[in-house]
Amino acid sequence: MTAITVIRPVLLVTLAMGTALAMAQSYPNKPIRFLVGFVAGGTNDIVARALAQKLTETLGQSVVVENRGGANTAIATEAAARAAPDGYTILLNAPGHATNPALMKLAFDPVNDFAFISLVAEAQNIIVMHPLFPPRSVQELIALSKKRPGQINFASSGTGTTVHLSAELFQHMTGTRWVHIPYKGGGPAVIELMAGQTQIMFANMPTAIQYVRDGRLRALAVTGARRAPAAPTLPTVAESGVPGYEVTAWYGVSAPAKTPRAIVDRLHTEIVRAVNSPDLRERLTTQGADPIHLTPEQYTVFIQNEIAKWAKVIKAADIKGE
Repeated sequence: MTAITVIRPVLLVTLAMGTALAMAQSYPNKPIRFLVGFVAGGTNDIVARALAQKLTETLGQSVVVENRGGANTAIATEAAARAAPDGYTILLNAPGHATNPALMKLAFDPVNDFAFISLVAEAQNIIVMHPLFPPRSVQELIALSKKRPGQINFASSGTGTTVHLSAELFQHMTGTRWVHIPYKGGGPAVIELMAGQTQIMFANMPTAIQYVRDGRLRALAVTGARRAPAAPTLPTVAESGVPGYEVTAWYGVSAPAKTPRAIVDRLHTEIVRAVNSPDLRERLTTQGADPIHLTPEQYTVFIQNEIAKWAKVIKAADIKGE
């Protein structure tokens, strides 16, 4: 009796491992749903669709992007957290994954409810404005803003996005005060900016760079620590007289927690292959995104660090969720 009691747990573990291995070996055998927390047209959508195309080629199954905009990615993120952990639902993570815990009550755990697979790309934000808006430099923008406190509207892709928080941090560091006009994604926000409904936006570079190049928007600076290869003539905000200012957006992929490690590893391998492919790298870098990849363990630590970092920024700048 004792021997049977000891053996049964071993048999259960062996069976579970065998089932997971069999699942991984046959994976994927149907289309994969790729959840994106914003509507089409913004940087999240651009990165997801570029990656989905490459994964479709290498995995031999369709990777279908599903846009579920709202609540700064929280709607799509909750859907991913609640999905079956079988590798057939994956999620594009964006900075909202790290900022939301400090801005709103979540129905999921932003770390423990996910199996983090890899970072995919990083991108700077770019300060863009309607061509008729007067400032021609960051210092001119600061001067005008101080003359007209509370009279300048800035667009964002939603509360808590880096597009929003980079503008809030700028105001906090320069003593300026604008009015926040949030949209349901970067694409709609840029369209409204070009229509003159708002005056300024700290847009993700892949969302806005094409409109800067064709003259429909004017750019002042980029938000990263260094000048961006996609716009090398633009200074950084720090170079422009706001020392210490730095904000970078990022994009990665995760799956529901308890997704078999063999499937996580397979997805990681294919994502790294996609990120390293010349055509995807060129497509992303041309639009202002820098391809990058991390191991699942490194990416998990990265997410934890981002949550801690943004909690401090949000508290220091007294930023409230809407």
